[in-house]
Parts: sequence; C-alpha cells; structure tokens
Amino acid sequence: MKVDRLAIDGLAVIVPNIFEDERGYFSESWSRRAYADAGFDIDFVQDNHSLSAQGVLRGLHYQLNTPQGKLVRVTRGSVFDVAVDLRRSSPSFGQYQSLVLSAENRKQFWVPAGFAHGFLSLEDGTEVQYKCDAPYTPGDEYSLLWSDSQLGIDWPLAGGAPSLSPKDTVGSTLADAATFE
Repeated sequence: MKVDRLAIDGLAVIVPNIFEDERGYFSESWSRRAYADAGFDIDFVQDNHSLSAQGVLRGLHYQLNTPQGKLVRVTRGSVFDVAVDLRRSSPSFGQYQSLVLSAENRKQFWVPAGFAHGFLSLEDGTEVQYKCDAPYTPGDEYSLLWSDSQLGIDWPLAGGAPSLSPKDTVGSTLADAATFE
C-alpha cells in the first residue's frame, strides 16, 4: 500500500494495493499487520456506513471525552472530505485538510483523534464507510460549524446551500468550540 503523510501532523492518505484483471479487482481494505507495519497500530471497535444524496454535508463532527480516530473510504460515488485540527497544542490548530475520496480513486483518509471530520457528497447515492477506534458516545458529540469563516473551507457547492441535519446548522465556530489540549 501507499501512504502519504500530509502537512498537518497525524493525517494521512492511504491507497491500498489493488490487484486488477479482466474479471475485476481485489483489495485488502484493512489489514492489521500491514497497517501496523506502516505505522498505524490501531484497534478499531466500530464500522460505520452512510448513504448520501448529492449536496448532503455531514459534519464537522468530533467527540471530546471519547475522541475517535477514523479511517474513511468511499465505496460508491465521491465526497469532498475535510478534517480540521482541534488540538490547541498543535502548530496547525484551526487549519484543515481536504481531499476528494471516491470509489474510483480508492483512497482512504486517516483522521486521528483531535480532529473534527466531515464530508460533502458530490454524487447521488454516495456510500461512505469508516472504521472508528473508539465507540460512538451519545451526548459527547460536538459539531463545528461547516461555514465558519475563520476556517475558510472552500466547499465545492454546486447550486447553493448544502443539505444539513438540524445539529449541523447550529455548530460552534472555532472561536467558541470545545477543543482538545
């Protein structure tokens, strides 16, 4: 597999080895040994799967007391995926990294604990699957406002405002957000 460490410490793009022939392809989407050998010694405890129409924006979410690391991939369609550094001790606090994940490019995005994460679905029927290294904890989920001008995220919105859940319409700005040390 190919691992690209990104400019913000902790973030990485991973492209698994793909074995293709005229019948199709095979890939290991997760191998504990291979990922540990690449520096990702992670014990995943939960898998999540979402389906979104084009223009749905989910996020930017994080848990403060039971923070989650996430290994994100798209198995159908495509998303504009974003991670925002919420670690106050980090030199990149408040900065974000974005990339397009798609079924076609087969990239995976490692987002460790300490980041808010979200994505914008770029196609109808987009399916996102992600592994988490801590369980979802009701009552501990926070939402960072996707449109906070201090973040300056350039969401590729085609045709106006995104479709949001009620909690994502009232997320906190970076200035008011609960953050990590």
